[in-house]
Amino acid sequence: MKLPVSLNTGALALGLTLMVGDLIAAPAQGRDRTVLPPETSGPAGDYPVVVGEPFVVDGVTYTPADRLNYDAVGKVVQLRQGEDTARINGAHRTLPIPSYVEVTSLDSGRTALVRLDQRGPMSGDALVALSPMAWAQLGLTIGGASPVRVRRVNPPEQERALLRTGQEAPLRMDTPPGLLAALRRKLGEEPPVSNLPVTIKPGDVATVVPKPAPLAKPAQKPAPALDNPTAIGSSTQTPPARPVPVSGRYYVQIGAFAQRGNGDAAARKAGGTLVWAGNLWRVRSGPFSTGTEAQGALAKARAAGYASARTVRE
Repeated sequence: MKLPVSLNTGALALGLTLMVGDLIAAPAQGRDRTVLPPETSGPAGDYPVVVGEPFVVDGVTYTPADRLNYDAVGKVVQLRQGEDTARINGAHRTLPIPSYVEVTSLDSGRTALVRLDQRGPMSGDALVALSPMAWAQLGLTIGGASPVRVRRVNPPEQERALLRTGQEAPLRMDTPPGLLAALRRKLGEEPPVSNLPVTIKPGDVATVVPKPAPLAKPAQKPAPALDNPTAIGSSTQTPPARPVPVSGRYYVQIGAFAQRGNGDAAARKAGGTLVWAGNLWRVRSGPFSTGTEAQGALAKARAAGYASARTVRE
């Protein structure tokens, strides 16, 4: 028996065949499409931010973390040859990639904006590694491991764009000497005297006082001479001399140094006196006859960058 054939059924079958063909061909067309690389020069170049897993450098485990208030001091080294060093960029062990930080040279106070886009340094105990361009912008000495401060910041997009395209962002305001001295003390270092703004008067020469010798026992005083030897105890005996009052009893101690060379340099810069006391070379100015004069000299010393200066009285 012959079944009736519907024209609508044939049209439906033809439509299904065409749809299946499109579905089969679609993946092949997708495989042939070129995938564009992510944007690196625009704002999208800073995203996504990568934190990463813990890793070990010279036996020490470092755990990356997204710390917004990161602020630390340490040593800086240069990025190794072969790494991307043609920009104002650097490497850090724990901050997210990429991050933006202000790096301050604790020798000069110069501060530059740097883009951290690599992990490192992968050897040693340095805090950060910087490209030669960043190194030059900070004025660091080639081949050394200078002390720096690294502080994470959130700069405007205009400055981010400059660093992403290999250009320099404007330098920040120089860090004042007092803050530099405090930051260097975190590293266990005395601030370099040569960078402290101290006014020296013409002809000022530092006086170096040698280590005091042990005090000798006082010689026995001779018996006083008498006008009349037979009148012992009479008023003709010569009275002892009265001690002369000491006028200068106040000093300003500018600093204390374990190495004589550092103390000598500080004394020359400050126009002070170098004294050995308590296993340290101490630099002081004075003497001053009143405490008011000493306080005035103390204020000048602290304003010049000697934040630890204080007055002493003898």
